[in-house]
Amino acid sequence: MSYEIEIIRHSLAHVMAAAVKKLYGDVKFAGGPAIENGFFYDFDTEHKFSPEDFPKIEKEMRELIKSNGQFEKKNVSLVEAKQIFHDQPYKMEWLNEYDANGEVLSIYTFRDFVDLCRGPHVESSKDLPRDGFKIRNVAGAYWKGDSKNKMLQRVYVDAFANTSELEEFLKMQEEAAARDNRKLGRDMDLFHFEPEYAPGAVFWHDKGYKIYRRLIEYVRHRQELAGYQEISTPSVMDKCLWETSGHWAKYGEHNYSGKTQDGKVFCIKPMSCPGGMLVFGQGIKSYKDLPLYMAEFGKVHRYEAAGGLSGLMRVREFTQDDAHIFCTENQLESEVVKVLRFIKDIYSKFGFEKISMKLATRKESEFRIGSDEIWDRAENALKNALEKNGIEFEIAQGDAAFYGPKIDNYIKDSMGRPWQCGTVQLDMNLPERFDLSYIGEDGEKHRPIMLHRAMLGSIERFMGILIESTGGNLPLWLSPEPVVVAPISEKFKEYANEVVDKLRDSGIYARADLRDEKVNYKIRELSLAKTPIIAVVGEKEMADKTVTLRHLGNEKQETVSLSDFVKQMKHAVQMPK
Repeated sequence: MSYEIEIIRHSLAHVMAAAVKKLYGDVKFAGGPAIENGFFYDFDTEHKFSPEDFPKIEKEMRELIKSNGQFEKKNVSLVEAKQIFHDQPYKMEWLNEYDANGEVLSIYTFRDFVDLCRGPHVESSKDLPRDGFKIRNVAGAYWKGDSKNKMLQRVYVDAFANTSELEEFLKMQEEAAARDNRKLGRDMDLFHFEPEYAPGAVFWHDKGYKIYRRLIEYVRHRQELAGYQEISTPSVMDKCLWETSGHWAKYGEHNYSGKTQDGKVFCIKPMSCPGGMLVFGQGIKSYKDLPLYMAEFGKVHRYEAAGGLSGLMRVREFTQDDAHIFCTENQLESEVVKVLRFIKDIYSKFGFEKISMKLATRKESEFRIGSDEIWDRAENALKNALEKNGIEFEIAQGDAAFYGPKIDNYIKDSMGRPWQCGTVQLDMNLPERFDLSYIGEDGEKHRPIMLHRAMLGSIERFMGILIESTGGNLPLWLSPEPVVVAPISEKFKEYANEVVDKLRDSGIYARADLRDEKVNYKIRELSLAKTPIIAVVGEKEMADKTVTLRHLGNEKQETVSLSDFVKQMKHAVQMPK
């Protein structure tokens, strides 16, 4: 019988749990759902899993699969379930919180392992692939995702319907590892992390900081042309501001805060929105001032669990290319579409042509602010803007921000992996909470509507995506060192410096590699550092006033006159329009 991959993965999760129970005895089981590319299971056991355990667990799983064990379903009452799982605290906690209301619960038994589960599962382990899975890693995970609870061991497994699909996936993972932003950050000397002193915060090196600044410079340039004002608000503000905005009640535990000598509590800002509200509130605004575009490259800080930190992709300190657009309800639709087109055009300049969008709708009432009426208006406004303009989108139920619905933009990198970066969020609540107003045509006060907007999103995360997608082979205008001049020997250092001076005089960053090393060694080192163009100079080049060029990823060399090379580079390093 043929089964959907999610059923196969969830069934394999039960097989792994059975294997762990057989191998390690007294184990407390939490849960193990199917996820993208595989599954995981959370265990509480005195045994500390390590990569040395993985082959042993995989072997036991294959033995269990070979045994053609049945997945037997049984419906039980809540009382019966508590009797079955009396020695499993995590199952018991769930059962004690569950209001069965007379309903039956389903349990599945596979060999000696019993689990609470809705299913479905395969009928027999003979329907599972013996070589279609591989344990990837083990990580810490708090029970129910709450840091107040016990840390469990989460074992991740890659799982597919057959061996060839698994091998194809693992090959892609190897390529992804080679492109990992942390590895390329070391190879290219861009940045590093200091987990002991500043977990989740980037230490930028000169070359990495050049890329970081260039990204901001490009977005700033495009925003200025589009009529945006740029502001800057304080990094530390009174806790009461976050109470007014609603952020403290929803995310206070993720804020960095402290009490001063006068007894006040201040927070390092986790987002730029409240500061933008205060700037808008200065002075009287007229309907003639709207739409008003207010941008800020705000450095924000949010506490993330240590286990969730991942290179540039997930950090605790990052910079957002944030903006707030204040407009009237009549202007709303056109402004949403204008922002979405702006984001799409920005992405295209970095080579990201495939963009998908998701309309994130409201969470359950306890996780949001504002009335149902306001949410109805906000969600319908975004949906109408998308539909009327023929923009394709999916619904992401329950993924909205706590203050309003949003349209998230996803890009795919060169490996086909989706990333959420840009966003447009409709907010009818914060202008109310901060009592913002403008004077309408009728001379009366009116409440503006506000759009939160980010294009790249987190500068750090977008840079990580870009580095991984390109494998470090960045476009010339973004490269921190577009040209390095390498003299063949010490005799040609003077000419190498002359080439560098000509390039710098034309506004092109370049340097000479004057190390006392063989030129082939220099070329290998510079190629590892992803230098786009290596200009080799020797006796012939010095005599003819030329340079011999080696382009990254291309073994072919070309020799051009120095004057032509400078002209070519002057054009090539310009930021896109």
